Amino acid sequence: MRSKHVTFVVSLIAALAAMAGTAGAHGMAGKRFFPATLGIDDPFVADELSLPTVSSIKLRGEGDQPPTRATDISGEFSKRLSPNLGFSLGGDWRLLDPDHSKTVTGFDNLEVALKYVFFRSDPHEMLLSTGISWDVGGTGYSKVGAEGFDTITPALFFGKGFGDLPDALDLVKPVAVTGTFGVSIPTRHATKHFNLDEDGNVEVEREVNASAAKWGFTVQYNLQYLQSYVRDVGLPAPLNRMIPIVEFVMQTPLDDPKNAGRTTGTVNPGIIWFGRYLQLGLEAVIPVNERSGKNVGVIGQIHFYLDDIAPQIFSWTPFHGVLGPTQPR
Repeated sequence: MRSKHVTFVVSLIAALAAMAGTAGAHGMAGKRFFPATLGIDDPFVADELSLPTVSSIKLRGEGDQPPTRATDISGEFSKRLSPNLGFSLGGDWRLLDPDHSKTVTGFDNLEVALKYVFFRSDPHEMLLSTGISWDVGGTGYSKVGAEGFDTITPALFFGKGFGDLPDALDLVKPVAVTGTFGVSIPTRHATKHFNLDEDGNVEVEREVNASAAKWGFTVQYNLQYLQSYVRDVGLPAPLNRMIPIVEFVMQTPLDDPKNAGRTTGTVNPGIIWFGRYLQLGLEAVIPVNERSGKNVGVIGQIHFYLDDIAPQIFSWTPFHGVLGPTQPR
């Protein structure tokens, strides 16, 4: 099973590489800079490193499970294989601290992903891309929620800045939106659990592994874009490099007998500051409804632009040589 997956991924890399043409700097479309976002994946490919991304939230209790404080420390490495094609590797260490019970720690499953930018318009500050991610089952610790089966998620991504609006709407031009829509598909439809009842008899519990729509979007207001391309309002550092942002991170089960169509998710308002070589992000994590929970959490991230830190090393590609720094020096 693993060899088939590896063969599929390698074949997909080769096929996309053959189609890959030229593209501009990572996170850029015309004058528009799209930052790496914390809650949903962004529409561009890049040579970058998110380390660490730290989140913490109190999860609601469900069934026999008590309310639990979940803390995640994750990292993701992304690498371009061509100007339009990139892959990433991600890992997540989890700490689950349930009320009145023992704390459990361990790694979640490894995630491997490919992304291909198939459309870019500089005049309209627009990016469109497609991708596929593979949650590698059995590579994590089951007691922190790592599944023993694989999950494949094909997805579409978009980014759009509004710098092409008429001058009468100058103050709206710094606004940008990004978004994603994908469907997670487990390779095992159901999992059987065997338990002993009070009389010592074996009970078989069948848990459905549902497919789910994974979707979300962001709304951003780039203050550097405002100062540089719209109107200099005299913002000092570090305010002139900040992007106020709201992220909407949603999930809708599709074939779960109990929860199909019942969306859960969070709204994450926050701020991103970006510099020459890195960016810092901090957001609140607010459940959107009662099913999503009732406690507010927090997520923060340090994100490094590897292709600007050491372009001769990190921007090398097997198909196009050294791409160089992604922002003009």
